[in-house]
Amino acid sequence: MTLQEGLFYGEKILEEAGVSDSKQDAWLLFAHVTGFDKVGYLMHADEEFYAHKKEDYVILLKKRAEHIPVQYILGEQEFMGLPIKVTQDVLIPRLDTEVIASEAARLLKGGERVLDLCTGSGCILISLLHEVPDAVGIGADISKQAVNLAMENAAANGVAADFIVSDLFENISGSFDMIVSNPPYIPTADMYNLMPEVRDYEPSLALDGGEDGLDYYRRIVAESPDYLKDGGLLILEIGCDQAAGVKFLMEQNGFYDISVIKDLPGLDRVVMGRTSHVHH
Repeated sequence: MTLQEGLFYGEKILEEAGVSDSKQDAWLLFAHVTGFDKVGYLMHADEEFYAHKKEDYVILLKKRAEHIPVQYILGEQEFMGLPIKVTQDVLIPRLDTEVIASEAARLLKGGERVLDLCTGSGCILISLLHEVPDAVGIGADISKQAVNLAMENAAANGVAADFIVSDLFENISGSFDMIVSNPPYIPTADMYNLMPEVRDYEPSLALDGGEDGLDYYRRIVAESPDYLKDGGLLILEIGCDQAAGVKFLMEQNGFYDISVIKDLPGLDRVVMGRTSHVHH
């Protein structure tokens, strides 16, 4: 079997398994096993696919055909240009989430303190501190496995951050200039309708936002004024139909200067506002 035949075989296997990005994923697994980039592959396409490499490829294809996400198989996902290690203990960083990361990076100043709740792989906080290295960052997650992975990711990307096992604010003290969070926000009833990749393999703890999807926002919005400096920013990623609900929660809790930011496809993706300890 030539390398080209091997790649086509992979595409066919994944397509028949109903994998949505079958071509792209077959390529990613192929590149991982062979070490080729696109140019290298084109130069060597007619060469023999070594047996042991082919076996490795088939093992990875089988996993992907079972709808295990390609990022978990390869153990990595790029986020804001940084390599982020992922395991099934954390959500896979999404392109959508780069919206909150770049918005927060634009507003965070050197010397300021930032808290990232539900940090998961640490991708938001790590990219923030990579952009603004003299800010001080703490990431919190209820999962010890997630916290360990986030520490590893921070070290691998040369970023100094503290990570704490905490159910939201439970083990947090001190005050912050900014709080960011991409909390679980999928309504419980919708969990079943998610793609099998997400439903069966990503941690449900990181997805399930309660009956209306807003459980975590209620807690974060109500409690964050106790941890934000006056005029401090709360920046939340949301599901695309949750802007009105989250904005209302912020208004109820005395936030001002509230804005909604859209992602590239034009869907609501981030709600942010400032907390006030004085009346404006």
